[in-house]
Amino acid sequence: MNAYYVISNELKDPGQETARFIRSYIEERGGTCFLRGGHTAGISAVESPSAQYRYTDARQIPGETQCVLVLGGDGTLLQAARDLVECSIPLLGVNMGTLGYLAEIEKKNITEALEALLADKFSIEERMMLSGTALHQNRKLMQDIALNDIVITRSGRMRVVDFNIYVDGVFLNAYSADGIIVSTPTGSTGYSLSAGGPIVAPSASLLLLTAIAPHTLNSRPIVLPGTAEVVIEVASGHVTDREIRAMQNFADAKWRGLRYGSRFAPQIGTSPASKGDAGQYIDGAEATFDGDTSVKLNVGDRVVISQAEQKTKLIKMKNTSFLEILREKMNK
Repeated sequence: MNAYYVISNELKDPGQETARFIRSYIEERGGTCFLRGGHTAGISAVESPSAQYRYTDARQIPGETQCVLVLGGDGTLLQAARDLVECSIPLLGVNMGTLGYLAEIEKKNITEALEALLADKFSIEERMMLSGTALHQNRKLMQDIALNDIVITRSGRMRVVDFNIYVDGVFLNAYSADGIIVSTPTGSTGYSLSAGGPIVAPSASLLLLTAIAPHTLNSRPIVLPGTAEVVIEVASGHVTDREIRAMQNFADAKWRGLRYGSRFAPQIGTSPASKGDAGQYIDGAEATFDGDTSVKLNVGDRVVISQAEQKTKLIKMKNTSFLEILREKMNK
């Protein structure tokens, strides 16, 4: 590789000191390198409502770019992955903070990493991403992707929210909890881990379902195949056994509608458990994508989550197994 683009988080790389060092190092060895400045806290790089990026405009990246170096932490790398997902350019994260699972290279090892990149001594891993669509009465409220997770949670008063979970058209369970996390294997070491979810090798193709502070004694994280479709519905109250049976009938009818035509399908947001005025926001229900973009949800609204067609490409510099990396991070 000899053509690079650097995304720098100025909060962790003041004055782009490290970014400028990288550019000089690469150019002195015959490569090309372009810099993109980091963002300032509280200021979005989105210039207009039509902008399709948050911090990095993929249109500004030269077409010959072979690698994007991301200086910051896991959050900066997540932003880059989302902004550049259509570019299919491999990313290499440089950890400028204290702890990072995604950013493989530590700041002190930058020179060694650059030498390996210029000598093509690396491998590329593909990471699955999630696609999520928020729906209100068959109307799309928002659609976005996530590398780590999609979280449906409260954002108002200190109260629990009731959720109904469907997997591939089958009613799974009703939860009363602070929220629900649907995570990729990459995101298993993030918010999902803090909520008691399992740690999964990032190369796997799985969906992890973890409740946040569930109000039950028998709630456990659930691991689903990467091909599964998860639907999370915001409910308004605790669900009885009778309502559970009605919800399963509702799910069956919805899937018949998908197969045989819309006249067989019930309206989204009108399931038996969707009680209350759907025109009023409940206290603080919202869906958040990678802790960044979000959308408010009403009672009866649903978030449909599945594996995205796009994948994130991450450069792997070391022949270190996931277990070795995990041990090193956990002992810090």
